[in-house]
Amino acid sequence: MLYSMTGFGRADAAIGNRQVVVEMKALNGKQFELMTKLPPILRNYELDIRNLLNSALMRGTIDVTITVKQEGASKPMVVNTDLAMFYYQGMKQIAEQVGIPTDNIISTLMRMPEVVAPDQDALAVEDWEKVKIVVEKAAANLMEHRRHEGEVLYKDIHSRISNIEQLLEKVIPLEGERTTRVRAKIEQWLIDVVGKQKIDENRLEQEMIYYLERMDISEEKTRLKQHCVYFHETVDNKDTAIGRKLNFILQEIGREVNTLGSKANHAEIQQIVINMKDELEKAKEQILNIL
Repeated sequence: MLYSMTGFGRADAAIGNRQVVVEMKALNGKQFELMTKLPPILRNYELDIRNLLNSALMRGTIDVTITVKQEGASKPMVVNTDLAMFYYQGMKQIAEQVGIPTDNIISTLMRMPEVVAPDQDALAVEDWEKVKIVVEKAAANLMEHRRHEGEVLYKDIHSRISNIEQLLEKVIPLEGERTTRVRAKIEQWLIDVVGKQKIDENRLEQEMIYYLERMDISEEKTRLKQHCVYFHETVDNKDTAIGRKLNFILQEIGREVNTLGSKANHAEIQQIVINMKDELEKAKEQILNIL
C-alpha cells in the first residue's frame, strides 16, 4: 500500500474549559522534520509531541499548529511589569524628545507584545493525556489523506514499470536481426580492408563470437525483468513507508537500462531504451512523493 508524502490532518476537542485545535500538514522530505507552533501551556510537552508524531508520521516535513482557547471567565491575565517598565522608559524618552504628551502611553503600553499574557504555567498531566488524543487523531487524519493520494500514485508508477516491461518485450525479436547485421558489417569491413580471399574463417568466427559475447544483453534483460517484478511486489506489500526502498529498486532498473543501451548497437533498440529511460524518469519523479 502506498502513502503519499503530502497530506493534511485536523482534529479538535473540548477539554474542560478549553477548546483544543490541532492542524498539521506534511510535505516531501528525506527525513522526519517537525516545525511546531505551540501555546506556552504546551511547551513542557513539546518533546512528547515530537516523539508521538515521529512514530505516527515517519517521514516528511511536518508543520504542526496547536491552538488552546480558554473561555474568558476562566482566563486570568498577568502583567509582566519588568517588561512594561522597559517599554515605558523608551516610550517616555521618545515622547519627551519629540514633544508629544505622555498621557496615552499606558494604553499603548498594554498592547505591546507579552506585556499582558494569560496566566498559564503548564497543562496538568491528566489534561495533557486528553490533548494527546487530539494530536493522535489529527495525525491519523493526515495519514488517511496520505493514503488517498497514494492510491493515485500507485496506479501511475505501476503503469510506468509495466511500460518498461512491455518495451523490454519489443527488444527480443530485434536481437536476431542485430546479430545478423553485426556479423555482416564485420565481414564487409574485413573484405574492404584485407580482401575476401585473405580472410581466415576460423579466426573470423572466433573474433565474431568474442565480439557478440561482449554485445550480449541476455543478463541485462533477465536482471531488468527481475527488478521490475520485485518493484511490483514491493509496491503491493503492506508496508507503510516504502519510498526509499522503491527508489533503490529504480536505481537498479536504471543501471540495467543504461547497460542495455550501451550494448545495443542497434538503432531500434536504442529508441526503445530511450523510451524506457523516459518512463523511468517519470517513475522517479513520483517516487519522491511516496512515504
